[in-house]
Amino acid sequence: MAYVDGFVLAVPDANKEAYRKMAADGAKIFRKHGAIGFVENWGEDVPQGKTNCFNSAVLKKDGESVVFSWIVWPDRAARDAGNAATMADPDLGGPGMEMPFDGSRMIFGGFEQLCGDVLAAPGIVDGTVLPVPAGKRADYAAAAARMADLFVEHGATSVVDAWSDDVPEGKVNSFHTAVLKKPGEDIVFSWINWTDKAARDAGWEKIMADPRMAEFSPASVGADMGRMIYGTFRPIVAA
Repeated sequence: MAYVDGFVLAVPDANKEAYRKMAADGAKIFRKHGAIGFVENWGEDVPQGKTNCFNSAVLKKDGESVVFSWIVWPDRAARDAGNAATMADPDLGGPGMEMPFDGSRMIFGGFEQLCGDVLAAPGIVDGTVLPVPAGKRADYAAAAARMADLFVEHGATSVVDAWSDDVPEGKVNSFHTAVLKKPGEDIVFSWINWTDKAARDAGWEKIMADPRMAEFSPASVGADMGRMIYGTFRPIVAA
């Protein structure tokens, strides 16, 4: 199974093109050092939640958008070596590089792939992050695989679920604070790919009407859906 580095951050809308260029340049460096996939997605429909949401996760300010991104590696060892080599690469820009976003509010972590095609070309992406009881990993993986088949049946091109492996506590925010993580829980980083918005809207209508959804829902294995954060994103870099 592959290894996924997941990222969520807030970027000023005025800096969208600067961010896209920085990410596209960075993708080349990460791939040079072993990454096999690199995708950046700009928030298109990211709702405000009553309890928590992507907006609260990154402490989003007015005039900013949420970015949901991932880097795919062959495995954890390749990821560790690749990240170290990338950070030391002079082409990355160095510690004095001016960033088009507030890096202190970026949340990140490493996740082990559970299911799905991590290299499928993104069209439009539904991204989610949610807490799941740590002891329910096998049950969740089985349910996620069945639910992925259901989504693909109704038009999704791929569904990926990845389980937290190396997710640090942040000084400002983190994946832990994003889902209000409790003791005994792990974190799932997940996305659903669709070819376009029309396919996505039609697919979700069918999914919500499908009685099998109740059986395959993450809630069926004890995940707290009330603390799941979600949104729809459009790719701006796919390398």
